[in-house]
Amino acid sequence: MIYGDDGPETYGEFASYGPPPKRDLGIESVFEYETRVGVWRLLNLFDRFGVKVTFFAAGGTLRANPAAGKDIVLRGHEICGHGYRWLEHYTLTPKQELDSMKSMVKACQEVTGFRPVGWYCREPSVNTLTLLDKLGGFLYDSDFYNDDIPYYVQIPKTKKKMLIVPYTPDINDFHYFSNRFITSDDFYQYMKDSFDTLYEEGERNPKMMNVGLHGRISGRPGRVKALERFFEYVRGKEGVWLARRMDIARWWADKYPQ
Repeated sequence: MIYGDDGPETYGEFASYGPPPKRDLGIESVFEYETRVGVWRLLNLFDRFGVKVTFFAAGGTLRANPAAGKDIVLRGHEICGHGYRWLEHYTLTPKQELDSMKSMVKACQEVTGFRPVGWYCREPSVNTLTLLDKLGGFLYDSDFYNDDIPYYVQIPKTKKKMLIVPYTPDINDFHYFSNRFITSDDFYQYMKDSFDTLYEEGERNPKMMNVGLHGRISGRPGRVKALERFFEYVRGKEGVWLARRMDIARWWADKYPQ
């Protein structure tokens, strides 16, 4: 067991040839770059442009790096529940998944004083929405990738609905690791093209665009330039709102109540 995991991560700056039999200190240090450098570089960039964002954060990560967790909230950003550990929630029993939710909420409250109102565990189970409703206090869930605007979905076995603020798998910097994006120019161009399409469509119907970032990826010096260029580009466009997910959820719930 490595920090409670069955094995080391295999997806990082180096080519993966399968999990090694022992600890991979190289990959571990790649992930550590996020907490030592990357998250701070991104936070400072957001400050420069006056942008408030949503951080998907695991409870265990907040406990391991409380300084970053506290600073994220102090700077006006949102923390969205990402489970207690980064794992596949569909592999958990309902009790295990609920315990993960409770542990994440508790860690976030104790470290930052903020109670998350959003949830994104990346790989949910068929029980996730029901458990979020059972635990209570959640305004939205983002474990869906199927639309460009928020919408409501029925919570199983209840008469209630959950607001979905969809996420995206394509406008995401982890594609640097799959070589879909090689340079910051590639990522910037894809963000710009996505924005231009949605901005044009938004003249008829409002649209929402997601950009997925990781401190260990876009926090690198050669990649952060893509975000600088993108912020410069979109802030010159009329009617663009750079918002936290909870702000989008509250706006939607107010304008389009279920």
